[in-house]
Amino acid sequence: MVHITLSRLLGHCVRLRGLAPLVMSCVLLAASGDIPAQAPSAGVERGRYLVESILGCGNCHTPKAPTGEPITSLNLSGGGLSFSIPPFTGTATNITPDRETGFGNWTDDEIKRAIVAGKRPNHGRLPNTELAVVMATSFFKAMTPSDLDAVVAYLRSIPAIRNEVAAPVYRLPQRHQPFPDAEAGFSEARMNDPVYRGRYLVTIAHCMECHSPLDKGTFDFSRLGVGGRFFSVEVVQGFVSGWPGARAANITSHPTAGLGGWTDDEIKRAISQGLSRDGRRLQPPMPFSYYARLSPADLNAIVAYLRTVPPLQ
Repeated sequence: MVHITLSRLLGHCVRLRGLAPLVMSCVLLAASGDIPAQAPSAGVERGRYLVESILGCGNCHTPKAPTGEPITSLNLSGGGLSFSIPPFTGTATNITPDRETGFGNWTDDEIKRAIVAGKRPNHGRLPNTELAVVMATSFFKAMTPSDLDAVVAYLRSIPAIRNEVAAPVYRLPQRHQPFPDAEAGFSEARMNDPVYRGRYLVTIAHCMECHSPLDKGTFDFSRLGVGGRFFSVEVVQGFVSGWPGARAANITSHPTAGLGGWTDDEIKRAISQGLSRDGRRLQPPMPFSYYARLSPADLNAIVAYLRTVPPLQ
């Protein structure tokens, strides 16, 4: 935003003597105090859509009100969720462009490396160390180059908020297990195929991080989508008081144990509204309020892909 003082702008206008309508326009503009900024680029808007919907970054990185809703004035400033698991204890960090407490001193490439490779830069806090294992870098690696660029562009555009978050305490090496679909990569040229696009969206949403079995710190991706992981208040802190915890459901196409018997609308309602087919309210950590911002086309694509996940129980 470019700021121009009232006296300076009026000075320019007065020099245009005899042009009363224009002078009046200048006065009205001066009263606002600002000249409107240029509209955000397509890249920033695409990044906004990704970060604030399918990636659900604020689910961890945005502080929450006592009601459980994200505090929008503190968007992505850290402190949203804290975790206590065998490899580490820590709180989601500040990912605004604040230079002291966020990533304002990081280059674009350093931000990208953190997102898709889970590695901090060689300067600042905890230099050259791995990000905590709860950061879904193994899934974010699937992002196409243009989407990754868009995410960085959007993160650069948000307000810099000073909020110091305590450094994590690492008890074990942070091991980011590769996810096969992300390792294989995705082609932008094939995104018009709903099933392919849905697989891409489910991957970068890291759905299978929660909905696949985890045994002694290792995922069993041969049982993709079968669910079973339990999230308790001892593991995750930051949700509304009284949160009972949640167990990840079976989201395979199995007709009874999974989603095979659900209609498309029932699946979409569960994703975007947090309501089960019987009307029961589903529990976080699934970020329903973020998925509510998904476009109809993307929701349809996600359902199309989930229909293809092999039926397991």
